[in-house]
Amino acid sequence: MRLLRCWGRWRAVLARTYSPGPSAGYRGASGAQGYVRNPPVGACDLQGELDRFGGISVRLARLDALDRLDAAAFQKGLQAAVQQWRSEGRTAVWLHIPILQSRFIAPAASLGFCFHHAESDSSTLTLWLGEGPSRLPGYASHQVGVAGAVFDENTRKILVVQDRNKLKNMWKFPGGLSEPEEDIGDTAVREVFEETGIKSEFRSLLSIRQQHTNPGAFGKSDMYIICRLKPYSFTINFCQHECLRCEWMDLNDLAKTENTTPITSRVARLLLYGYREGFDKIDLTVEELPAVHTGLFYKLYHKELPENYKTMKGID
Repeated sequence: MRLLRCWGRWRAVLARTYSPGPSAGYRGASGAQGYVRNPPVGACDLQGELDRFGGISVRLARLDALDRLDAAAFQKGLQAAVQQWRSEGRTAVWLHIPILQSRFIAPAASLGFCFHHAESDSSTLTLWLGEGPSRLPGYASHQVGVAGAVFDENTRKILVVQDRNKLKNMWKFPGGLSEPEEDIGDTAVREVFEETGIKSEFRSLLSIRQQHTNPGAFGKSDMYIICRLKPYSFTINFCQHECLRCEWMDLNDLAKTENTTPITSRVARLLLYGYREGFDKIDLTVEELPAVHTGLFYKLYHKELPENYKTMKGID
């Protein structure tokens, strides 16, 4: 994103509407032409970031003299700014409000802004400026849970736990929610170690469960991913706060027991099939590839692709 200064200015002290001064050209870092208005006396300098979709993101935490700005002055200034953005053909406004400045939420809502999402220290409101219904994307609609199926091929044992404080204690794979900017495999390895004390290495992705209106996901959709992990330690030291029991169980026993969840039973049978027929029949492996955004990469999970198909050498 490139920083463009002042598509709107408002008074920070006087709560009355101002008349915009003459505009002058402004050339941003990318060489794009923007607009800068001469601020009226006592005005607060509103800054925004223009995104690639023609929307504007305004972060109130970056405004000067924010503590001296009252709600009435903010409302009038924001109204004038919105009018300016409309005239410039902007598509939407993203308004980021720190939690300590929550007094500005109601004035923004009176101008048509709606909640989009909230973090621990801020909320984000949006206003659609384009034609027709809003085309702004909704906030994250899924949570991602990851479990690790730690399987020792030498002993045919698999690591399972029973959660503490559950009405029915059933065997399952250790796991938990993925953290922001954490790869799926890293989540599985971390959660297994935190719950059981077992060190392991990511080998493949085994299954993905999708479930909607999940009470455990605040009524949102839920993705639950199970990974195959290879153990590097074997002495269990499980977390007493999270786990009631933890043990290495024979994979065949886990596949047959009734004291487990349906997904655990299905994945146990999947692992048993892979162990007997070859893991290449069940594994989704991972490869890191460059993203279209410069300097960024992504992880792609898929069945293993033969090398000659990766390079296309010798393929007619």
